[in-house]
Amino acid sequence: MGEQLRRPNLREALAERILVGDGAMGTYLYQMGFPVGVSYEEFNVLKPEVIESVHRNYYEAGARLIETNTYSANLEKLSKHGLEDEMEAINRAGVRIARSAIGADAYVVGAIGSIRDGKRKNLRTKRVINAYEGQMKVLIEEGVDGLLFETFYDLEEMKLAVRIARELTDIPVICQFAVEDAGRTADGIELADAFNQLQELGADVVGFNCRSGPNGIMRSMDSINAPVALPFSIYPNAGIPDYVDGKYTYSAGPEYFAECARKFADRGARIIGGCCGTTPEHVAAMAASLADYVPQPGAAAAAKRQSTVVHEPASKAAEQASFGDIHQEPTLVDLVKERHTVIVELDPPRDLDIRKFMEGAVALREARADAVTMADNSLAVTRMSNIALAALLQEKVDIRPLVHIAARDRNLIGTQSHMMGLDALGIDHVLAVTGDPARFGDLPDSSSVYDLTSFEMIRMIKQLNEGVAFSGKPLKQKAKFVVGAAFNPNVKHLDKAVQRLERKIASGADYIMTQPVYDTGLIERIAESTKHLSVPVFIGIMPLANGRNAEYLHNEVPGIQLSDEVRARMAGLEGPEGRAEGVQIAKELLDCALQHFNGIYLITPFMFYDMAVQLTQYVWEKTKQ
Repeated sequence: MGEQLRRPNLREALAERILVGDGAMGTYLYQMGFPVGVSYEEFNVLKPEVIESVHRNYYEAGARLIETNTYSANLEKLSKHGLEDEMEAINRAGVRIARSAIGADAYVVGAIGSIRDGKRKNLRTKRVINAYEGQMKVLIEEGVDGLLFETFYDLEEMKLAVRIARELTDIPVICQFAVEDAGRTADGIELADAFNQLQELGADVVGFNCRSGPNGIMRSMDSINAPVALPFSIYPNAGIPDYVDGKYTYSAGPEYFAECARKFADRGARIIGGCCGTTPEHVAAMAASLADYVPQPGAAAAAKRQSTVVHEPASKAAEQASFGDIHQEPTLVDLVKERHTVIVELDPPRDLDIRKFMEGAVALREARADAVTMADNSLAVTRMSNIALAALLQEKVDIRPLVHIAARDRNLIGTQSHMMGLDALGIDHVLAVTGDPARFGDLPDSSSVYDLTSFEMIRMIKQLNEGVAFSGKPLKQKAKFVVGAAFNPNVKHLDKAVQRLERKIASGADYIMTQPVYDTGLIERIAESTKHLSVPVFIGIMPLANGRNAEYLHNEVPGIQLSDEVRARMAGLEGPEGRAEGVQIAKELLDCALQHFNGIYLITPFMFYDMAVQLTQYVWEKTKQ
């Protein structure tokens, strides 16, 4: 008999080729009909056949690195479900099930999630150490090929986990961060520094998972400002989740993941899989895309990374803006009935520096925008209070603010209090929105309130205009709110979306603001479908900033679809060239929109307010106003 060939260990395999990882476990089980709020890790002992089928589906799709279903199978996380006594059994079963589902050509890594998970900062270090040690020992005893630390936020906790692992074993260790700021970990450490510190402690692979889709993780890779010798492991989400008909869905499809997989490989990734929202179809597409890919030696260190961070010169224009009182009459609804009217959205800053925001507002006032609108922590990412910025716009810039109000962040008490404060400040234009779930933002352990739907919020705000509080008690005077409603026309059945819109109007909406539209045919269909409505529609136009921005919006953001022509025109464009083409495409959309709508809603990408200024000026040039 010939000598049996020895299978390369995981380190040897990573030195030779790219390994395709598996996809999501939790969201896949959710899609199969299993409820949220239960311990999916307990399924290792309660429903092993279900977990085995998931692993097998990913293996058959082409995954050759399979994670055990043990992400939250530590003492601290299991104790939330009263399962701490089952920790050992759950982890042992997790490894054995994964092994039984795959062939000899695949590897099994023990999945271990963050215990402090960005929130439980005060959890005693001794308890964290005990939890990690207990879980790791069981996984190692069961013979995993490596350990995968995933969805970690802070470098210090990751370093603690790596130290414990290196005291227990010499098998490969993979370290993945979930990041919001493209260039840093949640505790403010530059990524290159964090990765190099982990290498010194004995990590074999570094990278990212969760929190972001392919575009966000690619930006994180490109933001690394110093050489990193270790290969990368990349597990993006399938875009931003959407809540449709009572269920969470993800929009980034398999073809997009296939395209991004090779881009990740070009940047030095040796493990490429998927996180929340990904399925065997995503894995199959990535496996096919990478089938003929040959990684270059030292690809991680040599990969060229182009920073996507844009540094704008500071300006004192905002500080020099003159004081003045905003004119309350006529309202935007009055204006749009008489002439073309332009609303421009500027994102409130994520930090404490408001100079660029105020500079943009001044530029838009000079361009004769009719209002500046501000989201309310859009995508559940924490930003500066839009009510504070609205007051500054009135006081220092003399431009009308339009404030978004999300049902996510405030209960009934907080919402009425918020509205009363707006009334006291004389801020009377608002947009009522549901708001993206908190679990998908930068503070995933915060609560989503949702005391009110957008329909109910519209009714309650209009009730204040009658001098009646949310509780039904009379107020001493009446408010004067002009309330807008959001409309997503980028759907399969436009007629059903319009029916939902009619309900918002019946609830009291005074005007409509749409999500961005990138197709002239759709603009015409929206005009035809909404011409019977009794309130004006502000059609959304958001210029594209570059080619990657276009692909991100098309593939990852719910409710936005780009035409093949637009994607082709933006493909590969970056910097000023990309922004120039984005403005040109937006002008072409405006040419159509201005024929059908008096209301124009311009959305500023990445605070490039000069793009919104150009488009505002273009509206006045075209309409000769």
